[in-house]
Amino acid sequence: MSLTNHFKAWLAEKDRATPLGTWLMAAAPATAEALGYAGFDFLVVDMEHVPVEVSDVAGILRAIGCTPAEAVVRLAWNDQVLVKRVLDAGARTVMLPFVQTAEEARAAASYTRYPPQGVRGVAAVHRGSKFGTIPDYLKRANGELCTIVQLETPEAIERLPQIAAVDGIDALFVGPGDLSAAMGHIGNIAHPEVQALIKKAAKDAHAAGKPVGIVGPNPDMVTRFLGYGYDFAAIASDIAMMTGRANDWLAVLKGQTAPVAAPAAAY
Repeated sequence: MSLTNHFKAWLAEKDRATPLGTWLMAAAPATAEALGYAGFDFLVVDMEHVPVEVSDVAGILRAIGCTPAEAVVRLAWNDQVLVKRVLDAGARTVMLPFVQTAEEARAAASYTRYPPQGVRGVAAVHRGSKFGTIPDYLKRANGELCTIVQLETPEAIERLPQIAAVDGIDALFVGPGDLSAAMGHIGNIAHPEVQALIKKAAKDAHAAGKPVGIVGPNPDMVTRFLGYGYDFAAIASDIAMMTGRANDWLAVLKGQTAPVAAPAAAY
């Protein structure tokens, strides 16, 4: 495991192909490793909607570390202790959900940085530092860690310029599932009002000079998001892709004329 954060470097490259990823909902190291070899640029380890602990995440990070893919850990909440434990477990890129204000974004940034830039607790020997073998880890870590905050309500997107301006926030991520729910269109991210706000968020992020990502349920939706200008994107999840393929094949074997429709939500 290297300290170099390739995901963060990708966001700074202007001529690189758009990084593409998927969500990991199975909490299975083998699945994570297989998808890492499948060609995804990044894999999102979900701690918000999956019953996993930090020890489970460490195992999944080890599996991803065997592959060319980069890991992004989506935490259960914007919590200082959880951030510290996940970083010590080896995460280099973290995503904090449901950030609503610049103040909450500043808190998130501080949790991921050592003093004086932040308040991350100091320990020398842990998986993040390769158990103390990375030279000058404590001095280099702040520059290599990548902090992403999720905007998941109309209010958060309205405050996007202020959130994007917070020092230490490396990228933004629009959560279309919660956004559609907050707008009164739960389960329907394709609703025109939701799509209009998703498109606006990409435009506002670019105006603020901040990379912005998103997740979509299928290639058509992700392609639409990329057309809006999103800088990185995830498609569906390991579980959604597995069950979707299973449904398609079962439909063929049972003589059904049409496969089961893909979910309307993101993953």
